[in-house]
Amino acid sequence: MTARQIILDTETTGLEPKLGHRIIEVAGVELVNRRLTGRHFHRYVNPGRDSDEGALQVHGLTTEFLSDKPRFAEIVDELIEYVQGAELIIHNAPFDIGFLDHELALLRRKKLSTYCPSVIDTLRMAKNLHPGKRNSLDALCDRYQIDNSARTLHGALLDAELLADVYLAMTRGQDSLIGEAEVVRTEHRAAGFERGSLKFVVPRATAEELAAHEAQLNDIDKASGGALWRREPA
Repeated sequence: MTARQIILDTETTGLEPKLGHRIIEVAGVELVNRRLTGRHFHRYVNPGRDSDEGALQVHGLTTEFLSDKPRFAEIVDELIEYVQGAELIIHNAPFDIGFLDHELALLRRKKLSTYCPSVIDTLRMAKNLHPGKRNSLDALCDRYQIDNSARTLHGALLDAELLADVYLAMTRGQDSLIGEAEVVRTEHRAAGFERGSLKFVVPRATAEELAAHEAQLNDIDKASGGALWRREPA
């Protein structure tokens, strides 16, 4: 069965859609059977408003830059077609889904869960794997040795690409353990040996090795003030 996943990320004018903040960038990276396909989705969006100063410092997308970009209504059909039926992988999923559902509601469209019923929140996953540690995207890149040197500002496409690498790294161990177990079982079946037919060879220590071992014990005995194994039983 083909497993299709979309790593999704957005940038916004602020933190709260209920206060009128909007999406300004959306991007997705496709995985099929845990392999990057190179089929990406990336659009800038004119939100029809300025970004908060704090948000602008994070993403750097100015009102002037976004002024000639399409509105969300103009890209929504492309976006839905791209994500349709896929499992979504999002870092801090409630944030991005909240904004996407808000944009869809403004257009009288159904919620994102209608098109993509399954979502993996990598922030929650990371907190379970690394409790008490920092689990931002940058922190996870450092932890899994993923090069994020190009991430001077947040960008939806770059962040989605980095998150794809992080997700594969976070989940690779499970696959490796399963794979190793399968190899062991396969090799065991292929060997077909009988336990009684095995012959074990036990090498004996040479005189030089015995002398070196005894000298080491003497040194330990002196340093410890009398080793327990050399004391006479009471």
